[in-house]
Amino acid sequence: MLSASDEVRAAIDAAGGAIRFDEFMHLALYGEHGFYSTTGRAGRRGDFITSPEVGPLFGTVLARWIESEHRRLGEPDDFTIIECGAGPGSLARAVLAAAPRWRHHYVAVEISGSQLQQHPEGVVSLPMLPTVAVGSGVVVANELLDNLPFRLAVFDGVWREALVSIGRGGELVEATEASDPTWSFLPETAPHGARVPIQDQASDWVTSAHRLLLQGTVIVFDYCTARTAELVDQPWRSWLRTYRSHDRGVHYLRDPGSQDITAQVCVDQLPAPSSFESQSDFLRRFGVNDLVKEGRSAWTAAAARPNLAAMTMRSRVREAEALLDMSGLGMFGAIAWRVQSADTAAGR
Repeated sequence: MLSASDEVRAAIDAAGGAIRFDEFMHLALYGEHGFYSTTGRAGRRGDFITSPEVGPLFGTVLARWIESEHRRLGEPDDFTIIECGAGPGSLARAVLAAAPRWRHHYVAVEISGSQLQQHPEGVVSLPMLPTVAVGSGVVVANELLDNLPFRLAVFDGVWREALVSIGRGGELVEATEASDPTWSFLPETAPHGARVPIQDQASDWVTSAHRLLLQGTVIVFDYCTARTAELVDQPWRSWLRTYRSHDRGVHYLRDPGSQDITAQVCVDQLPAPSSFESQSDFLRRFGVNDLVKEGRSAWTAAAARPNLAAMTMRSRVREAEALLDMSGLGMFGAIAWRVQSADTAAGR
């Protein structure tokens, strides 16, 4: 039976001996036998926990932001919510539980066929971004950009690009070639062996998402670094990470297809955002503290004879602690790009 490793080796042979790191990463994660095409997923029974899997509170706050965007745009009838990297639909379920009127205005994009089948009823499920602009709305992505395949630059007296090849013992190894001279965000010098991600696909995704809207906002939540140069003095394993079954994985070239591969999102490599704040600040700005207070009150009122609804409200306290933790999810970035139509920009 073929594996992701077999796909990688076949691609290396077809390319004449080496492939770029982003090509390797695509096969390891999204190829026919890649991690996300087979077993990889978020959730308590999956490989890692993201904000939507902590509980419904994240989606409840996001629903408040979506409502505010709808009002800001003048409450257009064609308002559409597009979520990219929707996984099994955890965020969609939470948003729609808090704001059910958007059920038939929600598009969930997920490349994994098995996870796409778990999406809630009433949403439109797609394997890739729509190709036609939807008009007014929002595009949302939670922990997507860090998983988009990236190229890899390595400093060896000069910056060079990392390739993946096959060693004498048949193992996958790293090779290098001259780097792209357009990578102007790289510092002139760095410690020997320093490496940074080159996130062309993340930048292209933001541009594509932006073009989907005539007016509205693209927003992403992810672990971020403001400037690429900040990574050169950090051990590369601190920002180029692998995960499986809720533990850190092995080296990224070992066992392709069996683990997630992810990296800090370098904001200076993306189109200039309209706003950039911590996830903690975003959640507070859209009422997470009020929702926690409401949850405590509901639990107190029902504590003598608690039901499922009361237990859900009580869980908001625990969820908020995780979502606002500045040593964890709270320090993630909330990056937004506003899109304005010509009429909106002119005040018409």
